[in-house]
Amino acid sequence: MGETLDDDLYRRTKALLEPGEIELLGAVVHTDLGGEEDLEMHELTVDINRSIADHAGKGETYIYAGNDTDEFASNQFQGLTLDEESFVWECQQLLRDGTFDIVFYYEATVDQASLVDDLAALAHVDGVTAVP
Repeated sequence: MGETLDDDLYRRTKALLEPGEIELLGAVVHTDLGGEEDLEMHELTVDINRSIADHAGKGETYIYAGNDTDEFASNQFQGLTLDEESFVWECQQLLRDGTFDIVFYYEATVDQASLVDDLAALAHVDGVTAVP
């Protein structure tokens, strides 16, 4: 892995991936999107959803915002399968130094390097930090 730009963000993201019921990987997607670019942030989250779901082989997914529960924080989302509503990914959108970083974690069944390459190629992405 290259130089870590935000040690605290990396450490907290890695802590989310500690062993649990399923093995997880993660990625921090660094964007050029500011706090006023809601539509672009939504579109990027939809594009990332598609990419993670494709790499995970999960089929069609939707994005759950958690507005009906107090278990979710603001700007926290999940990608769930259409058929069984099973977990595909979860993310938290964090405004850092004027632009958003989006912390994603997902099942460790994906080819991490290939997924990171695909995420890095998306519009508004300034870089991706893989979290093993």
